[in-house]
Amino acid sequence: MTHSIDYRGFYIVFRDISRLVHSTSSVDEVIRLAVSKTAELLYAKGALMRVRNPDTGEFEMAAACGIAERFLNKPPVSCRQILEDLQGGEKVRIFRDIWAAPRTDMPQQVWDEGVRMLLDVPLYHDDELLGLIRAYISDAHEFDPAELDFVVSLGEQCACALNKARLIETQRSQYNRLILQTEKLSALGRMAAGIAHEINNPLAGILLYSSNMLKKALPDSPFRQGLEIIVRETTRCKGIIQELLEFSRHKPPKKCPSKINEIIEKALSILDNEFMLRHIKVEKRLAGDMENILLDGNQMEQVFINLLLNAAQAIDKNGHITIESRMDTCHRMEIVEITDDGCGIAPMDATRLFEPFYSNKSTGTGLGLAVSYGIVRNHNGQIKVASKLGGGTRFTIELPVDGGSGIVARERGTLHGSP
Repeated sequence: MTHSIDYRGFYIVFRDISRLVHSTSSVDEVIRLAVSKTAELLYAKGALMRVRNPDTGEFEMAAACGIAERFLNKPPVSCRQILEDLQGGEKVRIFRDIWAAPRTDMPQQVWDEGVRMLLDVPLYHDDELLGLIRAYISDAHEFDPAELDFVVSLGEQCACALNKARLIETQRSQYNRLILQTEKLSALGRMAAGIAHEINNPLAGILLYSSNMLKKALPDSPFRQGLEIIVRETTRCKGIIQELLEFSRHKPPKKCPSKINEIIEKALSILDNEFMLRHIKVEKRLAGDMENILLDGNQMEQVFINLLLNAAQAIDKNGHITIESRMDTCHRMEIVEITDDGCGIAPMDATRLFEPFYSNKSTGTGLGLAVSYGIVRNHNGQIKVASKLGGGTRFTIELPVDGGSGIVARERGTLHGSP
């Protein structure tokens, strides 16, 4: 007995499933519509769907319509069993003997409901089996090849919709976890800033009294060395807390027309003694055509001091630092590059260089570069690093002359590379 094909019905169902691929992000909605439309398409008395659980790998009952609703309490089925039942990747499998069909625990009840044939439609996406739809058909008949092609296409569309909905739900779950983690980190940051502020006051007292005692201590006093250690370590703690407070405040820059070369010169003068003690030669290549630029001079001075200190520490002794400024008239930007011939940065460290509290130095706080990065970005600028382990490091700062945001949108070059 043949069965006439309702091409219009096939088209409408196929259109509804196709629309689902682009319109929904709910896995449950995809499953419910796929089951109901499959039953409608095949004039079935009911249909059910098993969906593969990505965590266990088993196929679990997900939805049903018609007489199949009573089978929702069926236990999960292993992926191996499903694949064996499909006989090596069949697109559609028809069971004309419901007593011999796999996973039919109550064939007599199914028969009594008027079911005479079962049809399984696997849901493949990129050769991955995501689910299986079983239709319960009342009249045993031969399927036209065109009709089976429609059924296969329906299964493919259902698999696409299911895969898309799952991806969206996974991304939404990851996004929600990220929001929660961000809120926790924000609360932790506020708490840390408050604690740092409270600690800063007693540290100031310790430093004051220990410094006064050190001044009064005789050169050969047995207490002098201990006092020097107290002063040194207290000073270091205050520096760490001050950097933490600066990082947590996120003060907006107070911009005014400034000369970038003058800020560089000021930063270099502050570090003159540091370079001299380390026997580091500093070469200046400051362009004479630099324009006035809108920026916060104090904040940018802090950036240059941080970068120059990092360069000096990377060299340790007997090295060379070059600081260069130049004007990019085409993009209306001023560019400052600080290059050293120090130890360089490992690729794994370079990817995390601007993360707060990350440092590859035993005495580092991990805040200097994070603060510098924030200052540059608050000026609508960009800071990049290029380094090679054992071959030195180059930091590049790009700042828009008028304080606009064009530099942020224009990504020039790669973030990491060889200097």
